This record gives sequence, C-alpha cells and structure tokens, in this order.
Amino acid sequence: MEQGRDHFPFPYQPYPIQEQFMHALYKALDQGKVAIFESPTGTGKSLSLICGALSWLTDYEERKRQEKAALLQEGQASLSTAAARSPACSASAEPAWVTDFVQKKSERDLVSKLKEEELKRKKREERLEMIRNNVQLKYAMKRKSCEDDEAFKLLRLSKEEQTEVQHDPEDEDLIIPEYESDDESKTRSRFSASEDDIDDDELVEEHVTKIYYSSRTHSQLAQFVHEVQKSPFSDEISLVTLGSRQNLCVNEEVRRLGSVQRMNDRCLEMQKNKHEKQLHEDDVKRKRGPAKSVCPHIKASALQQMRDGILGKVRDIEQLLELGRETRSCPYYSSRLAVPAAQLVVLPYQILLHEATRRAAGVQLKDQVVIIDEAHNLSDTLSCIHSAELTGAQLCCAHSQLSQYADRYKSRLKAKNVMYVKQILFVIEGLVQVLGGKVGRNPQSQTTQSGSDMLTINNFLFKAQIDNINLFKLQRYFEKSMISRKLGGFVEKYVGSGVSLHTDGTSNKENRRTGGLHHYLQSLQSTQSATAVTPGDQQGSAEAERVPSASPMMQVEGFFKTLTNSNTDGRVGVHKQGTLSESSVKFLLLNPAVHFAQVLKECRAVIIAGGTMQPVSDFKQELLFAAGVREERITEFSCGHVIPPENVLPLVLCNGPSGQELDFTFQSRESPRMMDETGRILSNICNVVPGGVVCFFPSYEYLRRIVSHWEASGALTRLANKKKIFQEPKKASQVEQVLSEFSRCIQRCAVDSGGLTGSLLFSVVGGKMSEGINFSDDLGRCVVMVGMPYPNIKSPELQEKMSYLDKHLRHTGGRSPGQALMENLCMKAVNQSIGRAIRHRGDYSTMILCDKRYSRPATLCKLPTWIKERASTHTTFGPAFAALRKFFLEKKKQVSTDGSQKSS
Repeated sequence: MEQGRDHFPFPYQPYPIQEQFMHALYKALDQGKVAIFESPTGTGKSLSLICGALSWLTDYEERKRQEKAALLQEGQASLSTAAARSPACSASAEPAWVTDFVQKKSERDLVSKLKEEELKRKKREERLEMIRNNVQLKYAMKRKSCEDDEAFKLLRLSKEEQTEVQHDPEDEDLIIPEYESDDESKTRSRFSASEDDIDDDELVEEHVTKIYYSSRTHSQLAQFVHEVQKSPFSDEISLVTLGSRQNLCVNEEVRRLGSVQRMNDRCLEMQKNKHEKQLHEDDVKRKRGPAKSVCPHIKASALQQMRDGILGKVRDIEQLLELGRETRSCPYYSSRLAVPAAQLVVLPYQILLHEATRRAAGVQLKDQVVIIDEAHNLSDTLSCIHSAELTGAQLCCAHSQLSQYADRYKSRLKAKNVMYVKQILFVIEGLVQVLGGKVGRNPQSQTTQSGSDMLTINNFLFKAQIDNINLFKLQRYFEKSMISRKLGGFVEKYVGSGVSLHTDGTSNKENRRTGGLHHYLQSLQSTQSATAVTPGDQQGSAEAERVPSASPMMQVEGFFKTLTNSNTDGRVGVHKQGTLSESSVKFLLLNPAVHFAQVLKECRAVIIAGGTMQPVSDFKQELLFAAGVREERITEFSCGHVIPPENVLPLVLCNGPSGQELDFTFQSRESPRMMDETGRILSNICNVVPGGVVCFFPSYEYLRRIVSHWEASGALTRLANKKKIFQEPKKASQVEQVLSEFSRCIQRCAVDSGGLTGSLLFSVVGGKMSEGINFSDDLGRCVVMVGMPYPNIKSPELQEKMSYLDKHLRHTGGRSPGQALMENLCMKAVNQSIGRAIRHRGDYSTMILCDKRYSRPATLCKLPTWIKERASTHTTFGPAFAALRKFFLEKKKQVSTDGSQKSS
C-alpha cells in the first residue's frame, strides 16, 4: 500500500517547491523507483533531500517494526491455539499429524526469528541511546585474542590477504605466497574465525536499512553533512562519512608520504607488522632484528570507542580527524566499522560506483537506498572511473621492476607464481611492442612514429599478440597474490626515494644488481613525473616534485582489468607521441551502464539528483534503459526556481548591433566581422549592466584569438574603460586569487566607480570557472554565452562513442544517437555555465545566449525549465538591448525604494 506524509520536519517554513520535492521523493522511495530529480541551485535541494529521505526512513522503520510485531503476535496466538486443540493421534491419522507437526515447526521457527530480530533491534537502539548520552560502554571480549581478530577484520576490509608467517628469514614479507588458482576456500576460511568470534553485542556485521548519499567531491560531501547538522534529524540520525586514507589518516608518518598509493601501501604494511608482532610475542625462538613500525591508531578498543563516537554524533571529515587525534584512533577504519549500524552513509562517487572499492569499504547495497547528487555528469564519471591509461614509461618501469624482483627471488617462488609472473611480463612486453618500442631500453631514447589508432579489445589483444593469455585468471592472480603490493614493497625497500640499499646479509653482486635497478627506475620516475603533469599546472608540478609517482604495477593491474570488459563495451586507443615514454595505451569505456546496472539492480530505490539535469533523454537511454531498467520504474521530477519570474531575464540574440548574423560555427566564428560584432555586443552590455559580467567562450584557443584581435583593433581598451577585465587563469592554483580580485573590484566600484561600472571576466565553458563557482549577487549580474560549445568532433574517443551509440541505441526525433550526444554534451555545458549566477531567492541576473542556433525549438527545450519558460528570442539587437536596460533600471528603482522604506 502506498504511504504518504502530510508534514515533513524542516528547520524553517519550506518553500512550496521544497514541499513538492519532498512529497515526490517520499513517493519514489516508497515505490522503489529510479528517480531523476532536478532542483536548481538556491532552492534548498540538500535540505529537501535530507528531510524527505530521512522522513521516509523513519516511517519505513516504524512500519516494519509494527508489521513484525503483528506477525509475532499472530504466530504466538496460532501456536497457542494449535497446542490447545491438539487431538489424540491414531494410526489412520498419521498424514494429518505429520502435516500438523511441519506446520507448527514452521510457525515456531518464524516466531523464534521474529523474537531474535526484535531483540537485536532493541539492543541496537539501547546501545545508540547510551552512546548519545555519553555513557562509558564496557566491552566483553570472548577471548584474549580479540585484537588479533580485529586486525584480521581490518585486513579483510582492505582486501589484504594474510600469508603464513615463517621465522623471519630475510625479505619474507616480500615473497608472493603459494597461489592456489581458482580455489578461494582458503581465503574464506582464513577470516571465518575472526568473523565468528566477534561478540554479538558489538553488532559489527548487521546492516540496518540505510541511505547512501554520494557526491563528486569531499567539499560537497562536507556541505551536505553541515546541512544534516542543521536539520531536525541531527540528534537522532547515525551518520558515517567515508573517504580515502588521504582524507582520513591521522598518522603523521603516513600522511607525509603524500600520494594515495604510497599511503595505502604503508598503512597495510603497518597492519601486517602489528599482526606479526602479536603472533610472535610468545615465540621465544624468534630471531631478534630491527623493530618493524606499527600504527598506534588501530588498537581494537580505540577503534570501537571511535566507532561509537561516530555513530553518536553527526560529524564531517574535519571533525572525524579531530576525534581521531583525541582518541588516538584511526578515522579511516573506525568509519568503516561504523557503516553497518549507520542510517545515513555519506561517500564520494569513487567508493560507491566502483565495485571493488565498494566491497573493500564494507558498503552493501542490497535493498538499500542510494542518492547520487550533482549527477549531471554521472555517465562521464562512470566512464572515467572504469577507464585506464598506461604510458610507455610506466610499462617499461613495471617490466624492469618485476624482472628484477623475479630474478632476485626466483629460488624462493613457487612454480605457479613463476608461471604467472612470466605471463605478466609477456603481456607488458606485448603492450610495449604495440607502442613501437622494446623493453629493457630507456623509453626516452626510443622514437615512435606519431599517430593514433582505436581498436576493439579483441583486435588490440591480437595486435599485442597476447590473445592466448587468460586475462581473467591473471586478474584473479593479481587480486589474490597481492603481487602489486609485494613489488611496491620491494621497490620501496631497495630503490625507494631516500632509502638506501640494504647491505646486511646481501652480497656485493646483489648490491650491484639492485643498484643498477635503482638508477634506472629513478630515471623512469623522473620521466613519468614530467609526462604526467599538465602544462601550466603549477600545483600538479609541485606535487610531482614532492612525491614519487605511484607504483606502475598498480597502473598495469588496473589496465589489465579493463581488458576483461566485453568486446563491445570498450575500445583501446593506441597513441604514439614521438617517443616511447610519452606514448600510451588507453582503455575507453563506451557503455557505462554495464557498471551502473548492479547498483540499479541491488538497491531498493535510486535517486539521481542535480541542479541541472537537462537534457535527460540521453541520460535515460545511455544509463538506465541500457542497464535494463524498465520505463515504468523511472520517474522524473523537475521543480522551478524560488526566485520571482521578474528576477531573471534570458535573451537569445540572433543578430548583433550592426545587424551581423551571429553564427559561431567553427567555420565562421574566427572571421574579423564576427569578432568585431562580439566586441560591440559586450560593449553595449557593459554600458547598462552594473557589477560583474561573466562571458563564457567555447574554448581556450578561441578566447586567446578573440582577445588578440580585440587588442589589435582597440576593442579591448574600450571594454577596459567600462569594466576592469579579468581572464580565467591557466593554473588552477590561481583561480582563487583571480576571483578575489574580481570581487574586490566590483565592491570598490559600488562605492567609488572612478568611471568603471564593475568587472568583466572572460571564462571558458568546461573550464575552471564554469562549474562549482558561485557568481551570486553583484558578482554575476549578467552571464554571456558566446557561441555553442560543441565538443571536438575530431576526437577519436568522441567519434568512437558516437559510433557505438548509433549502433546500440534507437534513433529518435530524426537524429542519430551520436548527433544527440553532441547536442546534449553542448547543452549540459551551457546549462552549467549560465546557472552560475542565480544562487538564492533574492538574487537576480540576466543570461544572454549569442548564437542564432539557440533559437531552434529543439535547442531551447534543452534549457532548464525555469530559464526556458522566461527566455525570449530576438532577431534584432535593439529590442533585446531595450529589455536589458529596462530590467536593470527597474532593479535599481526597486533597490532605491527598498532602501527608502528601511530608512523611514
């Protein structure tokens, strides 16, 4: 039966559209829908999601409790009645007696199960209540070995398989354990003891009904947690924030390593050292040697204490770190231990959307609710997460590392390990040959013929001559043997940055061998650092100098995994760039639905939300229908904006002030006439628009060309006489500085203009300022879109994607799916850019779309509803400019009237 709610708890009186949003969300969750929700920035989307979803969760849990109580009462009554009227049995009535016995046993089992679940629920609620009341909990341990069990559990959560520990021979921790292919029973049984020995009172493994909330960045997740803290549910909800070790580690020794991979490796090594230390503390025969470093933050009692602290109060990542330092406990593992008992889990895309990472974090989606926010680029995000790229430098480095490793330990590796290591080396050698190079030589000195080629997976395997290798078995070997981590430990021990080669117990021959490896790998690492940094990215450059590149074998493992995708779902790009070190092989996922399907299948309901979700047609086709979701399970909700209609003025310009038709197609936009006309449009706009004007161009190259033209013609000087001009910086580290100066100039002009009316910012669609930056109030009184930012049609990746869609999706509206993809990518970028200006109820702004192509009905309908409904198209410039002038005159008059009323 469909449930509903008349009232939703809210921190203030909600807007009508927020109430509509919460009602629609509640209904979608109750009916188990896959729902697409669009709510413009400034309409309180986060609070609507929180209050609507948590209201449903509260009601759902109460309904479930009542249903179980009724079932329990009914079952007990049935058993009592059956016992009271149990007749004497005769030989002839034996079949009826057997039937009656089976029926009563079934009822007894049901009653017993319901009683057990009710008891667990009460224990859980009592325990959370005690935590919230800050009562000191006492934990009853079944064995003295509980900390051993906890260490096992942590290793299982991070997919780190323990190996049998011998009596400390040299480099034992670097040797790959004996590998039993296709036999996972040993892995499972190895951890069964630790799972069974955990006390029931800890409720470690029991997952309650929960909501998983996911967004793109940690800053967006932190904002969401702050909204939860302001909501009426802050004192009664159990919330956990998940993140990477880079975000959650409090061990300063590990944090100093910088790169995610090095932090992961060091953390797991410390756990292993701790476990070995515990196993050997009673072993009097153990050889004495240098003490191995262990992490002081993963003691079981401290982890349990912090887990309870997490469940008892809503905390963001900064507060988690503070709590971890106070309790000397690890926030990374404590948060994962808290997941089963949490009602709301907040996590980034990478954890939710990647199956292996999801499993390692203890995230279980079966019959749970998932909310994916800021989802306008969900399809691209899925493709990026499941794509991989390998440079020639990385391949040569990985081959050299593994060859040296196999050579050093060849007498101590089991036969199957030797076989798989040889297979890995063979595959790497094949990949290098595809790039036109050879292993064993410096990749910087090997030249290749420049060019790109896009191949199916099967054709790529044939070209690399590795089609006879079973990549599925190889991938399973990577996972079970942990060869990437063993190799990383080997490199760090002998050739890691700043680590001298071990001389104790090694011969001069071994020193010479690893010494050569050290110098060779150092040269490759410097090559990688040089090729991995985007030109002009000062921050990335500094990080590359500070932190050595991650283990290339990890990258190789990731690339191998992508090659196990279905042949139709992906392509492999071979890009030769002149030298082997700069050349690369790249896997491109064409069908993101294949990895999203499991989320959609397992979850009770999936909510896909964003400020601007238009256009949704390709989204539904590419992600939902392709994943097997039926039309009847999909629902859409799009709400208007909270601002009054008169606070926004969208204008479509088909012609400029001199009558020049605005055609910014690639063939026409660089003509001097088009550039001059664009300058005249901006000059007129700057005459009447106060404060800040943000002008978006389709590419960095076009921005450079048009600014150069304006400098030569004098148009730039004329613009600078009206507004101070700023340009989007090339370096990400300078964005904050440019925005601050842009803002300060607008504030100064509001007090003392000195002839200037504010600031003019030149930006690029899809650049650093087209998404995630707020141009609220005077910072963005007008947003100008110059042309239509179509993606580069010459891109091999885009051409392959379009071809794939044309083959696998149906044609609609007279356009092929590939053409629709181009238009939708363009309009998504436009919508993100023009939505930067309106950020709250009292805000007002204008949007000017300069290109006759915006006037097409098919294009207009892909604008957000609240903009499309208020947009007007102008074939001549005069009426559009008059409307613009009138808009700001009325706003100025309104501000003056409001000021007079306040002063009186």
